[in-house]
Amino acid sequence: MPNPPARPVLCVVSGPPGSGKSTLARALADDIGVPAIIRDEIKQSMVLATTPARDTGYDDLDIPTLRAFFDVLTVLARAGVSVVAEAAFQDKLWRPNLMPLAEFAEIRIIHCTAPQSVLHARIAHRAATVPHRRAHNDGDLLASIAAGTHTTDAFVPVRMDVAELTVDTTDGFRPGLVAIANFVSQPGRGAD
Repeated sequence: MPNPPARPVLCVVSGPPGSGKSTLARALADDIGVPAIIRDEIKQSMVLATTPARDTGYDDLDIPTLRAFFDVLTVLARAGVSVVAEAAFQDKLWRPNLMPLAEFAEIRIIHCTAPQSVLHARIAHRAATVPHRRAHNDGDLLASIAAGTHTTDAFVPVRMDVAELTVDTTDGFRPGLVAIANFVSQPGRGAD
């Protein structure tokens, strides 16, 4: 009797805003040859389809974005497709939406970190230079950081009994991309 096919890997890339999640998710997905499903790109695509166009206040798209994000992950995992999934969700959103996926996908979690000053600089830079960031209310986030009401310490990372890896994105990736790709690609990893 042939061996049953291995379950697809759902690699979750998580961390606070500005922690380098999207950059890592794209690089990792390209390196291992799987799709990257980026939550912010789904929301930005919904903004493009919104009539009339608005400059701020797209919070009403958060729930439809959440649903679309996890619907896409579910379809791909059920089809046996490994993916890299990236979002700034905290544990209260990640875990309950990942638990059903654990039935048919092997979940691995990458936590992105960087100092608060680096995160703040990245958020400010993208708010000033990336026009489609208007979908994410970066101005409000920057105001909260300036007021001291938003810090990385308040971010609650996703916690599940699965393999996890922390990546410092301050200057590149530590550990490096090869080690990160090995973490995702090695079959049958248990929780670390």
